[in-house]
Amino acid sequence: MLASPFSDADCPAAFAKVARLGYDVIEVCVENPHLLSAQALRDAAGEHGLAVSICGAFGPDRDLSAADPEARAAGLDYVRGCVELAATVGSPHVAGPMYAPTGQARLLPPDERAQQRARAAESLRAAADHAGEHGVRLAIEPLNRFETDLVNTVEQGLELCAATGRDNVGLLLDTFHLNIEEKDLGDAIRTAGDRVFHFQVSENDRGAPGSGHLPWPEVFAALDGIGYSGQIVVESFLPTIVEIARAVSLWRPVAPSMDALAADSIAFLRASRENR
Repeated sequence: MLASPFSDADCPAAFAKVARLGYDVIEVCVENPHLLSAQALRDAAGEHGLAVSICGAFGPDRDLSAADPEARAAGLDYVRGCVELAATVGSPHVAGPMYAPTGQARLLPPDERAQQRARAAESLRAAADHAGEHGVRLAIEPLNRFETDLVNTVEQGLELCAATGRDNVGLLLDTFHLNIEEKDLGDAIRTAGDRVFHFQVSENDRGAPGSGHLPWPEVFAALDGIGYSGQIVVESFLPTIVEIARAVSLWRPVAPSMDALAADSIAFLRASRENR
């Protein structure tokens, strides 16, 4: 993550840096919609030849599974705004754990959990209908058990997709979370199949891919096996951004700097592609 919250003022330097490192896509997290404009993103993307991926940030004030209808409506309004931004800047999706707030961890009785899941599905269905009108897909992200209590696995993610009844709702898979929650990363990717709408990579410790113990040949073989042709982005953080570090429980640096992490990551991804 290069800046938080990302704003129009960050676009020139961030887009230039990402392009200079050799990436062809930049992922923009919409933490504060008031700080971002489609025009600034489009101008920077055009200048540097980058595609844009839009992802959301989901805290307690953007809870699509909340029992309070007004709280759900606020979350839905936020997702709709992200969809409109994505459509304008050419992102094929809005991605993220949009079904519930990140960091919510509760051991609910089965009936309460079922009600929460039903509320999330209803909200996502409405968001998907709006997204469909704009030619955008929703990629919901299973998170590890420490960051959410609702959708941890590919199987749970697919169940929620099915509950929406919408074909433009699929999954964002992230290797960090897969490594914690899935028995086998390749099997999980193959199970998700054509519902994989977006893919994020980082190591088992959230560091640069290739620096840890994840089975990358298996991951890439599985992506090839399902015919995945979408974006692959590096998602990692350093504890220099306090709010993000707290949200993902990152208490120590996993790389000397974000520049070093980004450079090492693209070098590994290029080498992996050449060897496939």
